[in-house]
Amino acid sequence: MDRFHIVGGSPLRGEVIVSGSKNSALPILFSALLGGGLEISNIPSLRDIRTAFSLLSQLGIRADPLVSADPEKTDLTQGIPSHKNDGWPGKYRLLEESIEAHEAPYDLVRTMRASILCLGPLLARRKRGRVSLPGGCLIGARPVDIHLNAFVRMGAKISIDHGYIDAHTNGLTGCDIHLPYPTVTGTENIMMAATLARGTTRIFNAAQEPEVSDLAFSLIARGARIEGIGTSSIKITGVDSLLEAPYTVMSDRIEAGTFLVAGALLGEDLMIRNVDVSCLDSLLGTLRDMGADFQEKNGSVSISRIRKPRGTSARTEPYPGFPTDMQAQILPLMAIAEGPSTVVETVFENRFTHVMEMNRMGANIDIHGSRAFVRGGASLEGASVMASDLRASAGLVLAALIAKGESEIQRVYHIDRGYEKIETKLESIGARIKRVRGEEIS
Repeated sequence: MDRFHIVGGSPLRGEVIVSGSKNSALPILFSALLGGGLEISNIPSLRDIRTAFSLLSQLGIRADPLVSADPEKTDLTQGIPSHKNDGWPGKYRLLEESIEAHEAPYDLVRTMRASILCLGPLLARRKRGRVSLPGGCLIGARPVDIHLNAFVRMGAKISIDHGYIDAHTNGLTGCDIHLPYPTVTGTENIMMAATLARGTTRIFNAAQEPEVSDLAFSLIARGARIEGIGTSSIKITGVDSLLEAPYTVMSDRIEAGTFLVAGALLGEDLMIRNVDVSCLDSLLGTLRDMGADFQEKNGSVSISRIRKPRGTSARTEPYPGFPTDMQAQILPLMAIAEGPSTVVETVFENRFTHVMEMNRMGANIDIHGSRAFVRGGASLEGASVMASDLRASAGLVLAALIAKGESEIQRVYHIDRGYEKIETKLESIGARIKRVRGEEIS
């Protein structure tokens, strides 16, 4: 397995460009199953994206690259470059070649929980879906019951047999759906199913994340009728079919946030481009509390190292609260801050697996249930550590960047799921980081 070798302490200067959002691109890609065609730009080159393309291919969706890729580095049968090259087009046209396929197999779904997002479009367009129960990162339970209960209310019949969800319908019908909590993938799955359902669907307590809005705007561009975007109450009036239309995926706010924390740790007038600061209010507020000074202009943010970071508190919550996907990245800054800090994790129940590894590097963090108590004032030292999930990987990379000496981050296949060439981007702004190739990951 690949790993990162990092020598800490190097200042970060220059410019880095944020890629397209994985969490936005995935549901938009799966919306191609609704038919009508889709032209999508700003797709990041990530393991999860490739998994989505492979799954869509099995479900009868052809992906044609629209930006020239190096033919020697591209699988021309599907237009999908391999993970280890620079031939990623970033722009594709997705066309429906078959509406017969309806099964999402375990060998693909097990690696990416977002694969459940194919079920809603399959039911709406093809009246049947057979999807393996999802896998992915070990950061706590993310049950799909909310999705399934909504589809039953809309007229689907569902059974679970031998690890597969088997669903079919004679046609979905809109209804009122009250979510027990604002699940992102649940909101997206229901919204996609409702675009082709008869009548009107209203989702109450809907997730308000920008990625949900991005999916909604992409569907509207193709002829869907959706109201209440960005609010907790979304109304979808079903249409007979969707049209083909171009759409550009939003920039990745979590990648932007990760580089903002990197700048707060080691920046020397670091410029981060392609940033939508309106999506980052909570994180920017926390960084200000810790002493950060940054300038925003025309989709870019410049930030420099906080000379004496102050301890603070953060509580992860659904958007617009502090994002759970930034919890691991803020901890290294809290670890070296003057005074104590506290993080309360309210979204996932098992998302402090990185803390033990950070403590091995010299952090002083205690976990009590859903709370992390950070003593502050630590001087981190390089060590060999192991990543347990996507965002934990990013947190450990940031810790290694400020640690004295050398560190090795193992299992970086996790970070490849959500950060496009992060080692290349960090190296371009001064970090001493390199990827050490290991055996191929199955």
